[in-house]
Amino acid sequence: MNVKSMKLSVIIVNYNVKHYLYQCLNSLKVAIRNLDADIWVVDNNSSDGSLDFLMPLFPDVHFICNDANVGFSVANNQAIRQSESDYVLLLNPDTIATTSAIEDSVKWLDEHDDAGCVGVALYNSCGRFAPESRRGVPTPLVSFCKMSGLAKLFPKHRIIGRYYMQYLDRNKPAQIEILSGAYMMLRRKAMDEVGLLDETFFMYGEDIDLSYRLLKGGWKNYFIPQPIIHYKGESEHPSTFRYVNVFHKAMIVFYDKHFKGKYFLSSMLIRMAVIGKAFATLMLHLISKFRTNNFVPEYVEFDITETTYDDIVKQLIEVNNTDAQKYLAIKYPLIGTLLP
Repeated sequence: MNVKSMKLSVIIVNYNVKHYLYQCLNSLKVAIRNLDADIWVVDNNSSDGSLDFLMPLFPDVHFICNDANVGFSVANNQAIRQSESDYVLLLNPDTIATTSAIEDSVKWLDEHDDAGCVGVALYNSCGRFAPESRRGVPTPLVSFCKMSGLAKLFPKHRIIGRYYMQYLDRNKPAQIEILSGAYMMLRRKAMDEVGLLDETFFMYGEDIDLSYRLLKGGWKNYFIPQPIIHYKGESEHPSTFRYVNVFHKAMIVFYDKHFKGKYFLSSMLIRMAVIGKAFATLMLHLISKFRTNNFVPEYVEFDITETTYDDIVKQLIEVNNTDAQKYLAIKYPLIGTLLP
């Protein structure tokens, strides 16, 4: 497909989350309106009618339709190879994009020639800052500190708490190491040098691997404090065995690729710890199903239009900061108001 060369290509991989993707695409229409940009959606054989629902509503979006679930890395690489732009934004479908995040990311890449990738501040559906917005390279030491609980005890320590880099001010730009695959704005020139997403990773871990390869290639990764909403895990709930299994297998792939030869003993210990952590996480999720949750949030309803997404994100974060039990509900209770 011949595509006009432009500044930015936004690439989204979809798998059975058509309502979230609808909301994401609506927010993008506003977020990229001042940019020379296009949008690519790669559908991994969704069974929820995503294509029939979305394609008529977004005729300007480039849709790639796979006849099987080829995984996150393969699907993103399909669109990266077909697109022609200076920058590429890998964006999750369960996000609400903001103009400030996307425009400031483009501006940062324009003004910092050493930047291989830029990430932003991720907030969950309750308006809480997601620590995975900024991470350190999960070396054996860093991973041990996280999995042992030491990082939780000393979150702002520059060595012990390096996994989430909480010693950095979340309200200021910073040079970091690992970005979240929910939002990664990449310089195409950097990807040409270090390679695209490693297709060994079916889902999870590919963002860590690519971030690390950028660093090894001499590029720098940055965090800027512009917000987006990330519901996180809507296409694969974190309580399922498949989620736990796939996520921790991805971490083992990462260690085998980058640390197995250099840190053989510590790498083996980390492999054992990853397996143990996966089992413990699964058990905790199973136990939690039998507990009663008495917390009932107060939903603050409001009209969502394509001109108010930036305000929605701002309000969501502000409400959480003032009263954690009152937050703006943008999830399924309001999905009906979004549909035509």
